[in-house]
Amino acid sequence: MSDPSILVINAGSSSLKFSLFEPGEGDPRQTLHGQIEGIGAEPRFSAAGGEGVLVAAVPLPSAGKDHEACLGHLLEWLAPRATVAAAGHRVVHGGTRFRRPVRVDAEVIDFLAGLSPLAPLHQPHNLAGLRAMERLHPGLLQVACFDTAFHADKRPEAAIFPLPRTLTEAGIRRYGFHGLSYEYIARVMPTVDPKAAIGRVVVAHLGSGASMCAMKNGRGVDSSMGFTAADGLPMGTRCGSLDPGVILYLASTMGWSLAAIEKLIYQQSGLKGVSGISNDMRILLASGEASAREAVDLFVYRIQQTLGALAASLEGLDAVVFTAGIGERSAEIRRRVLAGCRWLGIELDVAANAAGGPRLTTPGSPVAAWVIPTNEELMIARHTGEIVAAEAAAARDFPPPKDALPPPG
Repeated sequence: MSDPSILVINAGSSSLKFSLFEPGEGDPRQTLHGQIEGIGAEPRFSAAGGEGVLVAAVPLPSAGKDHEACLGHLLEWLAPRATVAAAGHRVVHGGTRFRRPVRVDAEVIDFLAGLSPLAPLHQPHNLAGLRAMERLHPGLLQVACFDTAFHADKRPEAAIFPLPRTLTEAGIRRYGFHGLSYEYIARVMPTVDPKAAIGRVVVAHLGSGASMCAMKNGRGVDSSMGFTAADGLPMGTRCGSLDPGVILYLASTMGWSLAAIEKLIYQQSGLKGVSGISNDMRILLASGEASAREAVDLFVYRIQQTLGALAASLEGLDAVVFTAGIGERSAEIRRRVLAGCRWLGIELDVAANAAGGPRLTTPGSPVAAWVIPTNEELMIARHTGEIVAAEAAAARDFPPPKDALPPPG
């Protein structure tokens, strides 16, 4: 059996994604990754080794239909293969309190549960993973890593809404999300584009959830998402920025309930709502339907619009980075976005973009554009490993007092 490993968990509503990392010199090394899909229906477990070779793919028994049962199956499967020293969890919302990863205890979980209304698609399920692990493996060190933390130091005027100060002080502010992804990009930028890394960069995290972030010298300055992860760009099923008057009209004139409005915002809008076909960009790009073209055009337009706004917040632009599922894989979306941003000094290299980059612009382009695959799991493993190491060092430096130990013999 190998040295103690770090288990990374990303729990969703019907899935549980996991990765196993071995600590060592430099970055932790991923040795296993996989997921349990279909939680609540017909769960199926799959896992692959560090090189991507499939090592397991099995349906789970009917008893394994909630997060705890599925996590129990994972721990049982891992037991002969690895010793888990700690578990790191992706948690979408940390509020204003948590500006960095934190060791989890009951009080932390209770606080995070109070933030669930701000991230209803994610927070309850993230916490389900934490609670299940605590019941199954009490005493295991667990670390919560927050998507909001990277944005905690954004410029003050980018963090507040034009609302009465009492509401701002009550926590109604612009937080920003996808922070683990942006933190990873910020850390690897010096190896990709050293000049831009200490300059002004806009990162487009484009997937089923989509957002953009302005960074200066590797730190978050502003982002497209705000109070919740439904703000900003149109997404797979989320609407993005919406005139609040629409919500008032739906409630007061059309008689919609809060539950119906929430479902509209989070599950019935975005690419799926506009197209009436799908939230999958591949399907929309292949479709000949006018509504599919309109959904794609809207998505591209809002990315271009947001890129201009974030460049203004940076007072200039040195580089653009595309990441996440659509950003990394869709040459057509990147082409359309960058073709409309020539005014920013972006000179697209069509052939390089079609080949997947990593550089997407001509050598002489005043502003560079890149594709950089994100790795949120590695960021969680890094943070968890740092807390494990810090606690081990503290135990060495400050051992329990002698009178706290049992008497000899």
